[in-house]
Amino acid sequence: QVQLAESGGGLVQAGGSLRLSCAASGGNVQNYAMGWFRQAPGKEREFVASISWTGRNSYYSDSVKGRFTISRDNAKNIVYLQMNGLKPEDTAVYSCAVPPLPGLVPAHFVGEYQYWGQGTQVTVSS
Repeated sequence: QVQLAESGGGLVQAGGSLRLSCAASGGNVQNYAMGWFRQAPGKEREFVASISWTGRNSYYSDSVKGRFTISRDNAKNIVYLQMNGLKPEDTAVYSCAVPPLPGLVPAHFVGEYQYWGQGTQVTVSS
């Protein structure tokens, strides 16, 4: 059973940066695509970024493209989300996720992921 633990969230001023980490345990996720999602109060969970198992391909929502970067260290079973140029509308709980099967193309939809972390709060003040 894969377990995911996010860290790195916090309070930051607009324009600042944070780096989120997602550490996987209980299973080897080296061959799995991984994704980051976020959920703001009163809103549905939304796609942020995803990365292929090789790390060579990454995808972003239009709202974060050019500001966020997803990367992974397969030797450590960790996926990162570097967030620059943060805006108040980026405030949300950020969660990482793993799909049910290895080798899949990175997905954008919540329903295509099986394992989820508890999330880490990111708050951006104006």
